[in-house]
Amino acid sequence: MSDNHVVVITTTDSEDAAVTLAKAVVEARLAACAQVGGPVRSVYRWRGEVHDEPEWQLWIKTAYDRVDELTEFVKARHGYDVPEVLALPVLGGNPDYLAWLTEQTRP
Repeated sequence: MSDNHVVVITTTDSEDAAVTLAKAVVEARLAACAQVGGPVRSVYRWRGEVHDEPEWQLWIKTAYDRVDELTEFVKARHGYDVPEVLALPVLGGNPDYLAWLTEQTRP
């Protein structure tokens, strides 16, 4: 069962944007849970320049079969030109939690 779950990570430029996005993905049943952490310090290259910025990180728990729709949902509602959307596999965990996660991501 664990290979059917992922944690999707994205970042935003403000806490308000992160919370808004977290609520939206849960309300749309694209995620069972989304945690907002931050600020984190991101150092990255964009358009030929190195940036050093505060960001807020979302850890979005979802079922693997929801990743494509979640990715498009995030891209459509995100303030960045190219938002980070990384899906990391869940290798194990509490079977009851994983069952709940799947149940909450069903339309």
